[in-house]
Amino acid sequence: MSGPVLVGVDGSVTSVAAVETAARLADRLGVGIRLTQACEWPAAHVPPGAPPWNAGGSGTHGLVKGALTEAERLARCTAPWLRVTHQVLVGDPVTVLESESRGASLTVVGSRPTSRSGGERRGSVAVRLAARGRCSVLVVRGGPDRTGPVVLTGEHGHAGREAAEFAFAEASARGTDLVVLDGLGMHDRRRRNTFDDRLSVLREKYPDVDVRRPRVPGRTRRAVIEASTHAQLVVVGTPGRRGAAASLPTRVGRTALRHADCSVAVIRAEEENRRRDR
Repeated sequence: MSGPVLVGVDGSVTSVAAVETAARLADRLGVGIRLTQACEWPAAHVPPGAPPWNAGGSGTHGLVKGALTEAERLARCTAPWLRVTHQVLVGDPVTVLESESRGASLTVVGSRPTSRSGGERRGSVAVRLAARGRCSVLVVRGGPDRTGPVVLTGEHGHAGREAAEFAFAEASARGTDLVVLDGLGMHDRRRRNTFDDRLSVLREKYPDVDVRRPRVPGRTRRAVIEASTHAQLVVVGTPGRRGAAASLPTRVGRTALRHADCSVAVIRAEEENRRRDR
């Protein structure tokens, strides 16, 4: 990871939390942070030659400038030596962030609240970005338990090296435990051995991280949602398969993005990154 951490800014409460989280991550990774605000207007409503942030004299320029100024101030307060850049781009937020994520280390966005009807969180934007973005995505959401663990999900062993490494690094940086939920049964011996080997290497690299691997009696998706109520972060990986479905998060990942009670990181395998950029 050498590119900047890309952050979606819109002035909301979750956006503020996303900026703080992104600043801490960028500082740990030794990279800069790029604050990006996407503005949408129907083309018919923008007079020719008018600045896109002030179409029709709406006064939006002040709102956009204020949100970016506050985001920059917050980022510098969180990590004083951080390199911070910002930009305003016209377009659908997901499309803008997808395009700008090329070359970024990570994209960080806030999430939407639960609907009044009590339905699932509006995670469709997060799912779309996790599927279409050019890098890994961290969705900041919920009210995480600051003393809780980091949770790594390995849906039947499909937790890539990058996802596992990210989870260990985050647990180490946060000074907390790592809980691994893999849903592997005794019949998955080959996958279990591969997964065990990967964890063993990372245990040696991060000796300060205590790893817990509770038995998952039922579906991994349910176990992840239950674990998220007392966690700081859930980390899921995207499998490196060929085809249109390869870029989509796994079923566990999609469930976590929509229902988790804490932030969710969807970590894309490097192999998948290279294939998408060809």
